[in-house]
Amino acid sequence: MGRRGEGEMMNIYKSGISPILFSALKTDPEWLHQQSLRFLAWLDSNSESSPSRWIQAQLQQSFCLSDPRLEQNLWGLKFPNPLGLAAGFDKDGVAADIWGKLGFGFAELGTVTFHPQLGNPRPRLFRLEADKAALNRMGFNNQGAAAMAQQFKLKAARDKTSLSPLAPTPIPIGINLGKSKITPLSEAAADYLGSFRLLKDWGDYFVVNVSSPNTPGLRSLQDAAQLSVILEALQEENQGLKPILVKIAPDLEWDAIADVLNLAQTYHLAGIIATNTTIRRDSLKTQRLRATGKAVSEEAGGISGAPLRQRSTEVIRFIHQQTQGQLPIIGVGGIFTAEDAWEKISAGASLIQVYTGWVYEGPSMARQVLEGLLQKLEERGLTSISQAVFDLCSR
Repeated sequence: MGRRGEGEMMNIYKSGISPILFSALKTDPEWLHQQSLRFLAWLDSNSESSPSRWIQAQLQQSFCLSDPRLEQNLWGLKFPNPLGLAAGFDKDGVAADIWGKLGFGFAELGTVTFHPQLGNPRPRLFRLEADKAALNRMGFNNQGAAAMAQQFKLKAARDKTSLSPLAPTPIPIGINLGKSKITPLSEAAADYLGSFRLLKDWGDYFVVNVSSPNTPGLRSLQDAAQLSVILEALQEENQGLKPILVKIAPDLEWDAIADVLNLAQTYHLAGIIATNTTIRRDSLKTQRLRATGKAVSEEAGGISGAPLRQRSTEVIRFIHQQTQGQLPIIGVGGIFTAEDAWEKISAGASLIQVYTGWVYEGPSMARQVLEGLLQKLEERGLTSISQAVFDLCSR
């Protein structure tokens, strides 16, 4: 499919498909997410079948863009491009082999917890279309770390015996770890450690998620004293074999972020993910949720998407300045376009992630963003994304 065809596909999604699904039919966001993931999981688990092979080949042709200027190398891992899928979409890793065929340079699975859990009561996912945002209070619904590990084992066995010429697209896979709701905060370190032990052979990098607003008390684990206990337990088990990062909230004060950065140095963290969703509600255009009839200010949950863009970029810039560019940053929050992506990179992010923007912009978004990044490099006479991070952030 040519560039014109890809642009037309994106326009059809934004002007035709998404308005019908989001507004006309008023489909439940979580139901729509489940149906999308079910289809992708079918593609993943039926890669031997002719229909699946054909569909995957079409996805790869339409949505992937390969260019050495987009490659990033971090932690001994090769990222085909800097744009990744953020945690939250594929909580159980059921479509791990498909994300590369949708144009992503890496994918972060989870959040997964040691104990399986249903999450919070529904409804728990809402679109704020006027704000190009989402409000979620999912509550880490997932099948648990053991189930994810089993999912990886089945994939490995299937790949070993596969006769399909369509091999999985080799992109790095991250695993985002959260605390089980039933686990007391005082036992959080053991909970994270249990998940890591089950999954350490399967993830290329791991993320300690202590910043979701949807598990009671979880954000208190960002406190230096509590976070240090978790990191010490994980790194003692890890022995430097896998990159471990921490995902922080955008609502932290600067001194609290500085405390996390000190811990990152002490416990030899591989990087920081900035940022998770925000609990702030100011400046939203949406005042009331159609699904509940309640004011947004009265609804629990975190806001993602466009309202998060500026704050997450500010946090990225602060981290880069405080660490003098020595601590890799994955930037996430409000990326919809190549301009948004470039803003994060020029603030100091070596890699970037999307979720809400991908839902709003459609499946062609990844390729559109990557094409835009290449244009940015050409305009500035730069030859790589890594050069862009170094060049722009050292000025």
